[in-house]
Amino acid sequence: MFEKKSTPILVGLLAFVLVAGAVAVGWRLYNGDNSLLRNVQVQKEQITPNADGADDATLIEYELSRNADVSIYFEDEAGNRTYFRQDKPRGAGEYRVLFSGVVDGYTLPDDQVEGEILARLLQNGRYTWTVSATDEKGTTETAQGQITIADADTDLPDIRTFSISPPTFTPNRDGIDDRVKIQFFLAKDADARVFLQMPDGEEVPISEFEQDIPAGEAGWHYYDYEGGVDNGATPPPDGTYPLVVLAQDLEGQKVRMEDQMTIQYGGVPRADIFPPPSGETVSFSATAVPLCDSITFTLTVRNYGATPIRTSGPPPGTEYDSDWNYNTLGWFTESGAFRVGIGYENELTNYPYRWAVGNVEDLEEIDGQYYLMPGERAVVTGTIRVVDTFGERNPQPMWAGLIHEDVEVAQFNARVDPHQILVDVPDEANRPECEPRDPPARVKED
Repeated sequence: MFEKKSTPILVGLLAFVLVAGAVAVGWRLYNGDNSLLRNVQVQKEQITPNADGADDATLIEYELSRNADVSIYFEDEAGNRTYFRQDKPRGAGEYRVLFSGVVDGYTLPDDQVEGEILARLLQNGRYTWTVSATDEKGTTETAQGQITIADADTDLPDIRTFSISPPTFTPNRDGIDDRVKIQFFLAKDADARVFLQMPDGEEVPISEFEQDIPAGEAGWHYYDYEGGVDNGATPPPDGTYPLVVLAQDLEGQKVRMEDQMTIQYGGVPRADIFPPPSGETVSFSATAVPLCDSITFTLTVRNYGATPIRTSGPPPGTEYDSDWNYNTLGWFTESGAFRVGIGYENELTNYPYRWAVGNVEDLEEIDGQYYLMPGERAVVTGTIRVVDTFGERNPQPMWAGLIHEDVEVAQFNARVDPHQILVDVPDEANRPECEPRDPPARVKED
């Protein structure tokens, strides 16, 4: 009777032990042991990183049971170590990363590389790989194995003969040092980026001026930068900035080159013929003028921008004959210069009569050129001796303009304040002959 009654108890105890054991085993299988680094695998024992699409990379897998700093590095047969990842903080969990043979930049004894190597392929050979994890208590666990690098395309996308000209430029559309030219020789087909590095880390990209060598191919590459002013954008503030070139090839190797570039007097030029609160914007001395007599105008030019505006002669007060133009006086078009002009309806040359936007005392000399500085105004006068009618119409509408030569005549600076000017012309029998005179000679400074 006793044995029969004890059998169910024994069976129950045995079942409990088996279940408890199974739960313990299951818990261990599910959660693993107390190790920090688990299940480390490198999928391939050999890779051929040459961007041919076959065995270019391998998968590295590992698992962390708790937070840790992880490093993945490779040592060659001589014990030289290079890092793929170094002390990267990672949380508990499973990780997979693709390794294509590229590690942090390193140099070789026979290197002749002009740029800074940021990332580089391992050289062909056999390496010991190591995955290392260190937790918050300082406990470190590692796993190791072997991998072979073969047929690697280890030529670097080096950046050679890098130059910036001029190193200081003035992006303000004055026609002098408005653009900077950047050039370098790319030693290998690679994606190249050129940018200005701002103090806050922002990158201002610079576009390539593509010529005979397509972008991304080995050879000479050229970049043209005007600070964005040509599109009406404000350039970066005046100062000295790092100008950076980054080249990355198909394998992932990266080379960096840096030099300094200075921006000075940068900005979009903004000037106008100032409209006073009352009175005329352009004041002419008369509305009717006899042949051989003169007419004079007066107006005010204002620089309301943040950058100086360059100007060129002839100086205010210069007197033209009506059958002359600015070329007659030797003051030919100067790209980027501002000048005041007087035009009329039937003119053969756009704004044939032109003057500087101020007298020398109104302007500031910078590197041998004259500028109206930001916030300044200058009164401009000019005279035209009338030796014939202005074209077919008489009276003739005449107006002023502020010309940014070879750039634009802004709409608000074109045909400013037109006036009807009548030339009094006697009949042919009494028409006077105007006394001939030579154009005032342009005095060129040495």
